[in-house]
Amino acid sequence: MTRVAAVQMASGPNVGANLIEAERLITMAAANGARLVVLPENFALMGLREEDKVATCETPGTGPIQDFLARQAATHRVWLVGGTIPLCAPAGGFGPERPAETGKVYAACLLYDDGGQVVARYDKMHLFDVRLEASGENYTESLIIVPGERVVVADTPFGRLGLAVCYDLRFPELFRCMLEQEVEIFAVPSAFTALTGKAHWEPLVRVRAIENLCYVIAAAQGGYHLNGRETHGDSMVVDPWGHVLDRLPSGAGVVCADIDLEHLRGIRKGFPAIHHRRLHCCGH
Repeated sequence: MTRVAAVQMASGPNVGANLIEAERLITMAAANGARLVVLPENFALMGLREEDKVATCETPGTGPIQDFLARQAATHRVWLVGGTIPLCAPAGGFGPERPAETGKVYAACLLYDDGGQVVARYDKMHLFDVRLEASGENYTESLIIVPGERVVVADTPFGRLGLAVCYDLRFPELFRCMLEQEVEIFAVPSAFTALTGKAHWEPLVRVRAIENLCYVIAAAQGGYHLNGRETHGDSMVVDPWGHVLDRLPSGAGVVCADIDLEHLRGIRKGFPAIHHRRLHCCGH
């Protein structure tokens, strides 16, 4: 078995303060025995405006947020999923070269090993361009964020780990594409709104686990933010049968649970639904 953790925060516009809080929670997760820790989306910055991501944008491989993530992974000897951070140029070695767009960033989810080295990068693929009539909220991530193009599954000591971010949860084909790459665990850093989270968060997290017979580590923003936004929280770890192993409904904290790949493989053997698929339409 391996202990994993999802960190829940209510980040604000001060990067330094957010990193101090993230360090506190990563330390708590490591003290609880976690060997894989997942931070939420936008853990280092929930700006007053979307454009604040551009001002905070880092070049891949260098910058205070990436230095922080590398240091935390190495210090605590954990594998660390760095939520999302704004990167202003494509990184060599993670995919085809793509020109950076002026005034835009990638919402990059970086995976660090326990020596502090980046071993995978996923750029958020599905961008949250919606208007919520019930609350009057309006989001247009595509004004600032360049969508990712690649499905990412990485080898870890704990199993095959697939990376997805927040709004991606609504697109099951992405998770099926990861299943084609023999994924066993999904890490899903998120920042669901209070409105959409109340209606859809738990069903989406659990169904991604059930239909793919995978573990899901869903780390969420949860609380009130200085930009006026409220996020849903309810970070959780879900097993391949859809059972919620641990959760944190609200507030800052850490969710911990043990994952067992033998348990996963036993379920897949006895209930081989993923091998009964008749349609394979993954186009990555």
